[in-house]
Amino acid sequence: MSVTIVGAGLAGCEAAWQAAQRGFSVRLCEMKPVKYTPAHKNPDFAELVCSNSLKAARVDSAAGLMKEEMRRLGSLLLRVADECAVPAGGALAVDRGLFAAKVTQMIRSHPKIEVVEGEVTAIPEDDVVVIASGPLTSEPLSQAIGTLCGGQFLNFHDAAAPIVTAESIDMSRAFTASRYDRGGDDDYINCPMNKEEYEAFQEALVSAERAPLHEFEQEGVKVYEGCMPIEILASRGKDAIRFGPMKPVGLRDPHTGHRPWANLQLRKENREGTLYNLVGFQTNLKFGEQKRVFGMIPALRNAEFMRYGVMHRNTFLNSPKLLNGDYSMIEHPNLFFAGQITGVEGYMESAGSGLLCGINAARTLQGKPRLILPDFTMLGALQGHICNRETKDFQPMGANFGILPPIEPKIRDKRERYAALSARSLSFMETVEEARP
Repeated sequence: MSVTIVGAGLAGCEAAWQAAQRGFSVRLCEMKPVKYTPAHKNPDFAELVCSNSLKAARVDSAAGLMKEEMRRLGSLLLRVADECAVPAGGALAVDRGLFAAKVTQMIRSHPKIEVVEGEVTAIPEDDVVVIASGPLTSEPLSQAIGTLCGGQFLNFHDAAAPIVTAESIDMSRAFTASRYDRGGDDDYINCPMNKEEYEAFQEALVSAERAPLHEFEQEGVKVYEGCMPIEILASRGKDAIRFGPMKPVGLRDPHTGHRPWANLQLRKENREGTLYNLVGFQTNLKFGEQKRVFGMIPALRNAEFMRYGVMHRNTFLNSPKLLNGDYSMIEHPNLFFAGQITGVEGYMESAGSGLLCGINAARTLQGKPRLILPDFTMLGALQGHICNRETKDFQPMGANFGILPPIEPKIRDKRERYAALSARSLSFMETVEEARP
């Protein structure tokens, strides 16, 4: 008996590891380096595309709680992420190249995992199958999945932010600090702007020329709010980005002694600190326009761009109509889907779904009941989101406390409420068989 997994991204690698660790042979199919999606460049597995941040680290945050649940279930990716961490204030961010390389080494060296390179064009007919082909599934496999699902696909657009070299940042117009002094003093480079500079920048951003979306230019295209291109957000109002990714709260510019009117944060891309990501600046502007408009930010006037922002299609299933709470298909219970193709949104959310698919693939072959976590855990709440039969307009969902049932009696203080929600989940996780050492 064996498990076949399609896709060696975050979800696929986590699924493969979990099944292999439970003693089952795993065939992990990955089309790189034979073929790449428009968003991928690195031949290694578990490539991080949009950002190198895995979101908040604190256990009393939604993202931090989910990661702790995954740690207790033996997550490979969090083990590697902790080893590859770079300073990021209250977030867990990684050196993306090192992270992908280490995950690849762990997967390829596992005695129970066979890596098969090349494109998969049809759904494998094996004992247990996990499709973790990602939001940019290749056309032949996408068509095969669509046929199986009766055409019940949805899609939206995702965007990635630019990366600049550290040496090209004008530090006479920037300063290092974490918001509210959370984290190290040099976790972020801050690029402040005064009112006049910001207003000129906002106007230029809104009017800048965007890259064509090719086949996605048709009317009705959806853009996921969590990866909204900065130019689209800026078009919603003069102060939209000043209250969004350029919010200055929790910061004080040492050059002026005052809070900036607006502020862009740059986050380390690697441990050496030679590359920085423009936080929240996902974009679909033409490359020349990115250099021109982002160069209006004083600290970036001579910035050297190592990667420009890009926008691409993300495809996901109409999961409430197709999937069970264990991520298996209603009509094909030994066929699982994992990752963003299911409608979970985010790196660790994708990995978490893969983790549960890998566990349940193994439990299926063991003849054990499948693991479906309760809705007061973050992983369980996401399981519930993707299979909620009452959902009418299904949209991707990331970890957030709003999807957990409330604590009774109600706790008014937000910090205390979040801590209580986390404690409730982790108390339960101590009883889960799979989380025991």
